[in-house]
Amino acid sequence: MFDRLEIKGLPPGPRFRAQVRFWVNGEDVVEATVGEGGRGPYAADALPADRPSPLRATGEARRLELGEPECTGDCCGFLSVVVQRFGEIVQWSDWEVPWEGSSMPYPPPELHFDASQYDAEVARAESDRWWQVYS
Repeated sequence: MFDRLEIKGLPPGPRFRAQVRFWVNGEDVVEATVGEGGRGPYAADALPADRPSPLRATGEARRLELGEPECTGDCCGFLSVVVQRFGEIVQWSDWEVPWEGSSMPYPPPELHFDASQYDAEVARAESDRWWQVYS
C-alpha cells in the first residue's frame, strides 16, 4: 500500500509569509516532527510561478526542505528529506529532523508514494496560486 500526499497552504501570519504544509496519510508532517509552531517552506519557494516546483520527483535524488521549528532552521536545523523517483514510485527517505523541539524520538520512516498520485498532487498545488493573493 502506498502513502498518500496532500499539499496544503497556510495564509501568512504575524511572523511568516504564506507557506505550504505536507500531509501524509492524514497527518501534518511538519507539526508531527518539529512540533506546534513550526513552519513549512514559503509557498513562493515551494511552488514558484517561473519554474517547476522543487517538489517534483525525478530519477536524481535531491534533498528537499519541508520545514523548520519555530526558532528557525538556522538555529536548530531543518526538517528535510531526500526525494527520488524509482519508476512508478516516489520515495522520501534519509530524513533530517531538527534536534530541538522535535516531538519524534527518531526520524520518520521511508515513505513510498504512487508516482501518478504524487505528480497529480504536485501539479494541483502548482496550479493553485492562492498564496499570490497575500504577496
